[in-house]
Amino acid sequence: MRSWKWYFSRVMHLSLCWFRLCPRRRRAKRPRRLRDLWNYGKVILNSVYFNTLTNWDTILDSMFEPVYWLVDNLTRWFGVVFVCLVIALTSSVVLIVYLCVLPLIIDTYPTHWILWHLCYGHWNLVMVVFHYYKATTTSPGQPPQEKSDIPTVTICKKCIVPKPARTHHCSICNKCVLKMDHHCPWLNNCVGHFNHRYFFSFCLYMTMGCFYCSISAKDMFLDAYNAIESYYQTPHPPFTSQERLFHKSLLYLWVLTSSVALALGGLTIWHAVLITRGETSVERHINRKERKRLKERGKVFRNPYHYGKINNWKILFGVEKSSHWLTRVLLPSSHLPCGDGIVWDSPLRRKEAMAI
Repeated sequence: MRSWKWYFSRVMHLSLCWFRLCPRRRRAKRPRRLRDLWNYGKVILNSVYFNTLTNWDTILDSMFEPVYWLVDNLTRWFGVVFVCLVIALTSSVVLIVYLCVLPLIIDTYPTHWILWHLCYGHWNLVMVVFHYYKATTTSPGQPPQEKSDIPTVTICKKCIVPKPARTHHCSICNKCVLKMDHHCPWLNNCVGHFNHRYFFSFCLYMTMGCFYCSISAKDMFLDAYNAIESYYQTPHPPFTSQERLFHKSLLYLWVLTSSVALALGGLTIWHAVLITRGETSVERHINRKERKRLKERGKVFRNPYHYGKINNWKILFGVEKSSHWLTRVLLPSSHLPCGDGIVWDSPLRRKEAMAI
């Protein structure tokens, strides 16, 4: 049996031989040694952080968690500011309409046009205020926190609760949302199953109201703009301070309503397209990737939540009979949407199956 001194001498001899040969082979082995060192570092990192529930995406998310936390908290704080801004801008427009536009309409327009502006303007205002209030105060819906027999798709890594179909986690609200569409800072709330109708109706009626104001006040705006341009002439026109305020108010009204009508109108059209397809903003990105993946395999993707263009709108607005288009769409209504947001089986599809 060899002693430890023999083993020690052999190790020292091999090490000396390796150091003697190393300068000759250093240039050839440098790329390989760097590659081995990189692989060894990855193994060490994986042994510390990696398990069956973790991947590199999770590691990157953990590294950027402070940045995400800062952005989420700023967005949550700015949500309060944005809600106050919406209320302030809308109130300023309504105030200008009542003080400047409406008296001018009553003095100069014929009776039937006065009745039209009074009826349509107040109906549109009521619809905007009602749906904005409901969209900001109505909870979008959360999955059950306790154990139940509901069908689930996966487990939320943040909430550690089962997630039903179409449910996604909102990092700003720090909770899972049923049929999540997006987090809207202008509402300071998530848009989900129970307030999606309120959100879309608010966008629609606000766009209609802005177009109505910009079109109705177009001639008044042109007169006010020409009057403001004449301020810089010599001699100065004999406008009083009240008339100057009137001109600037009309200019502010027209510019604000026209800008909001274009911007919010584009957003409303975008959401109308998504509703027609039976998708949410989150599902659009998921379905697009899935459609591309199946196309490469020679298959066709079918959205399981697309019940037909008309039926998708009926499900959103909760229309079950023809009279509901008036009572639930054209008039303020607090009715609940179709379904519970957990099990997605269209009641309209069930009725069609029973009829067959």
